Amino acid sequence: MTDGSAALPDLMLEPLVRSALAEDLGHWGDITTRTVVPEDTHAEAWIVAREDGVVSGMQIARLAFRLVDPAITVETVIADGQPCAKGKTLMALSGSAAAILTAERVALNFAGRLSGIATLTAAYVAETRGTAARITCTRKTTPGLRLVEKMAVHHGGGFNHRFGLSDAILIKDNHIAAAGGVRPALAACKARASHMVRVEIEVDRLDQLAEVLEEGGADVVLLDNMDTAMLSEAVAMVGGRLVTEASGNMTLERIAEVAATGVGYISSGALTHSARTLDLGLDF
Repeated sequence: MTDGSAALPDLMLEPLVRSALAEDLGHWGDITTRTVVPEDTHAEAWIVAREDGVVSGMQIARLAFRLVDPAITVETVIADGQPCAKGKTLMALSGSAAAILTAERVALNFAGRLSGIATLTAAYVAETRGTAARITCTRKTTPGLRLVEKMAVHHGGGFNHRFGLSDAILIKDNHIAAAGGVRPALAACKARASHMVRVEIEVDRLDQLAEVLEEGGADVVLLDNMDTAMLSEAVAMVGGRLVTEASGNMTLERIAEVAATGVGYISSGALTHSARTLDLGLDF
């Protein structure tokens, strides 16, 4: 999926939302709302952006409200993957005041967290304009939330790295050490891996890269923690024979110069592990 506006089937997201609602409702449900708000109270409410950003999580927010009460009318005003400005309405709600209040926190937790990821990703992507480099995330995600956090990266205009250990072979430094070197690791892949599985190998020195190019067997080379000058030299050494990925210390301030080296992908765990939650609120 490379279209930031593409939505996953609700069926895939419902278990996450149900679990979050069950966690919030506990043993006795929303005792504050049940005590304070008359059961037949009708309300109009709006999710509003308190700051500029890129929206993600509206599909999940809608699910949260509808799972609590299918009768709630939900209108998404600004869709996932779209920019929003401070003060803009993202979603309009109409229905049971009690149900809206009960689902509010779960809906906002997801939407704020995911919009924060999308917003940070969009900032990274903006630094690559005019180059062929693509921004991609990593497996450094919140346990249990990888699917939706990676979806938020798409909403910000980024791409996804592997979703899990079974997606592709990624030979990292510890694998190389355990295998006895770059060449034995690649030789093992050539002997044992399925022809349907792509192979990526991590290097942090140019002599390791030379071994990769001589041995063969890799589809992608991950250039780890290299300074910009070394990255440029590495990309030139590869000469288009492999897909190149730069990783390690990929801060927002550095992305433009890294993209200018000609590297194909720039991966950053910060997109998911360090994104600040976008400030969203729900107003009656």
